[in-house]
Amino acid sequence: MSGWDEGGIYYSDQANSWEGEADASNHSLLLKFNEFIRNFESHNNVFPYRESLLHNPNSLLIDVEDLNSFDPELPAKLRSSPSDFLPLFETAAAQVLSGLKTKVVGDSGLMEDAATGDVQILLTSKEDAISMRSLGAQYISKLVKISGITIAASRTKAKATYVTLICKNCKNGKQVPCRPGLGGAIVPRSCDHVPQPGEEPCPIDPWLVVPDKSKYVDQQTLKLQENPEDVPTGELPRNLLLSVDRRLVQKVVPGSRLTVIGIYSIYQASNSSTSHKGAVAVRQPYIRVVGMEESNDAKSQGEAAFTTEEIEEFKKFAAEPDAYKDICSKIAPSIFGHDDIKKAVACLLFSGSRKNLPDGVKLRGDINVLLLGDPSTAKSQFLKFVEKTAPIAVYTSGKGSSAAGLTASVIQDSSTREFYLEGGAMVLADGGVVCIDEFDKMRPEDRVAIHEAMEQQTISIAKAGITTVLNSRTSVLAAANPPSGRYDDLKTAQDNIDLQTTILSRFDLIFIVKDNRNYNQDKIMASHIIKVHASANATMGENRVPKEENWLKRYLQYCRTVCHPRLSESAASLLQNNYVKIRQDMRQQANETGEAAAIPITVRQLEAIIRLSEALAKMKLSNSANEENVQEAMKLFNVSTMDAAKSGINQQINLTPDMANEIKQAETQIKRRIGIGNHISERRLIDDLSRMGMNESIVRRALLIMHQREEVEYKRERRVIYRKA
Repeated sequence: MSGWDEGGIYYSDQANSWEGEADASNHSLLLKFNEFIRNFESHNNVFPYRESLLHNPNSLLIDVEDLNSFDPELPAKLRSSPSDFLPLFETAAAQVLSGLKTKVVGDSGLMEDAATGDVQILLTSKEDAISMRSLGAQYISKLVKISGITIAASRTKAKATYVTLICKNCKNGKQVPCRPGLGGAIVPRSCDHVPQPGEEPCPIDPWLVVPDKSKYVDQQTLKLQENPEDVPTGELPRNLLLSVDRRLVQKVVPGSRLTVIGIYSIYQASNSSTSHKGAVAVRQPYIRVVGMEESNDAKSQGEAAFTTEEIEEFKKFAAEPDAYKDICSKIAPSIFGHDDIKKAVACLLFSGSRKNLPDGVKLRGDINVLLLGDPSTAKSQFLKFVEKTAPIAVYTSGKGSSAAGLTASVIQDSSTREFYLEGGAMVLADGGVVCIDEFDKMRPEDRVAIHEAMEQQTISIAKAGITTVLNSRTSVLAAANPPSGRYDDLKTAQDNIDLQTTILSRFDLIFIVKDNRNYNQDKIMASHIIKVHASANATMGENRVPKEENWLKRYLQYCRTVCHPRLSESAASLLQNNYVKIRQDMRQQANETGEAAAIPITVRQLEAIIRLSEALAKMKLSNSANEENVQEAMKLFNVSTMDAAKSGINQQINLTPDMANEIKQAETQIKRRIGIGNHISERRLIDDLSRMGMNESIVRRALLIMHQREEVEYKRERRVIYRKA
């Protein structure tokens, strides 16, 4: 019996008594909404909604939980028929606002309420989002909450709320309201002007639209795609059309993760006549957004997402002395050995701190790691593990991804013929990790596309009249094989790592993973792998393993949200001395060997050690990186990048005179075999010279030395040798 004392008029049961009932209940709801905005207290004498209306008269963000605690009937009504009750709510907000403002002197000299524009009501709620796949017909015109990634945003259009019509016969004017969302206005067929005697009656469809007298609001359409982690295996991700208006327009760039609350509606697609010939009743679904939260920043989900027990547990874990070892043991536990790589992957997952300098320069905090080496050394397993563990991750393979697929592509919309941007892997993984397998098989022009993303952490685009910069604050974990398939110890580091120095200097850590043949090691390794295979089904005590994995994911998220360490002073001076020493050693080595190292040691590498130290401090939730962290970071850097820089053979191998003589002979034979400007297969050349009684390794070494003198050149994946002039 809500609203019986409202002063609504009640009729005995005659015709159209229902309308009175509806009006009365609407009136009582309006008063309730009014009262809620005016009188809701969050705690003593704090009226959040009144305050926020005064500060921002255009829009009002309402928490559904507050509405529920005020009157449980209101949210239920909003959920069941939002398109009826949201306009009421907005009217109530406008009334409250005009009541809160001081009166102004009107034209007639009397005090009148100040004119207020319309107030847009935005909803927010703590309930769980439902999956895009479960949206069915039962949700139509109900309030739903879904989350996903925006992949496209259209330009802003003007949408009429009221259309002014004029009759072309009698010049009679009329205002027709427009349906909100993607619906149009319903224009009446006939004019309601009563013709005078002798006047000719108005024809059918006499109305002309007067565009400049109509009222408009901004409107924009977005495309929302499922989160990659929610897509079932083997399925394509679904996407859904969103329509946003007024204050929500142009708040979102493609690539950001959103949680939206909206009204699940339907519209008649304009180009559907071709696909559904005669299917009059088929409509396309879309969501009219009434509330939007961006969960894109590194601060995603905020601290509120963690319970106090969890935070307590995390702090307790971080205080333990061997927290670092514990975390490393949780990284890819099914992979045997490779302890240093596990430490590096742990650092990559935790990442350093981003810094914004006063002059607007941003320094990246993400750590990039390259694993380079023999097949079957579990490189791809590491990548798969990181993809599962990192809060946001995208996995791509080198040959199957193009430059546009990694950065962003410009696509033409089929219906409106306008161009829009669709973010690629690097944009979608903003705030997470991109795993790139088969990094060496990428085409060089595609590899160049990720240079900017790896250092500046943005992707600039100038295509099809769209010039823009997208964020891609991601770490890159890449795996590659050397050019000859296996790591060849007879070649220099330069020939084994067949990537340009420009991209190598962007990797903080470069690991060379060799498959060493060692009896004891092989025995332990074999028993470990057999054990993993044998006990795979036995440990399906289902809940244990996912819980571990999930715990690491939560801990990661917590550390990245809460903790932003900086270097302490003592650590900084230690680091400075070490860096200068490394540069000196490198210079000395270059002077002795007469050639630069394959992996340059530049200021980027110094920044890499700083980031590693910060990541190590972050694992223990400490706010400053101390000397111990710097030493551990230096150790990691030495076993990875420095080793890689010194690996392979140098020319200055202490050659015995006999050996030098043999190499000279081999060189003359090679020159006899290949005329200047001719080709020969490497295999055939080596076979020919072996038949003459030469040692294969001597021939290879001779070829190598000639290659370094640039007398010969390798072609076709190093299978063919070409002799230069």
